[in-house]
Amino acid sequence: MNRKNLTDLTLEELRRRALMEQEDDEDQDEDDDVELDDELENEDESSDVSDNFCDMVCTLLHSQTQVHIFHLGVRGKGSYAAHKALQGYYEGIDALVDGIIESYQGKYGLLTNYKSFKNVSFKSIKQTISYLKGLNDMIEDKRDCCDDTFIQNQIDAVQELIFSTLYKLRFLE
Repeated sequence: MNRKNLTDLTLEELRRRALMEQEDDEDQDEDDDVELDDELENEDESSDVSDNFCDMVCTLLHSQTQVHIFHLGVRGKGSYAAHKALQGYYEGIDALVDGIIESYQGKYGLLTNYKSFKNVSFKSIKQTISYLKGLNDMIEDKRDCCDDTFIQNQIDAVQELIFSTLYKLRFLE
């Protein structure tokens, strides 16, 4: 048996026993490099989208605590209705935002750039109404960060909760 055949037989036996990986095809290595370059390019392009999405959901996550603070501070005429309306918001927003984030992360990957915001004290129902209107304006500004209809529908549910809360604050006593 010549030396080349012995080497080939040894390599074949090692591969068969899974003690040595199959030799990679050079074309495969080049394809992997191209895929990695494409991923890096797409990552740069999607970072703005990801930032807008993260800004939106972080603000919504914060709104649960902020509205809870408003709920605890509400007083004056119509305060019980306002108290209950705000309770409905802070109890409802958690599951809605959680669903949006989980759907997004399931498709696009984990968010890693969460932000926090400063809380403010309750001053008036008018302030609270203004806060909720501003929250909706922010959603309208940032909701185009993803085109997926299932995520857009979840964002719609958040807006539905905001407008339902606004109705209760403005018209119920």
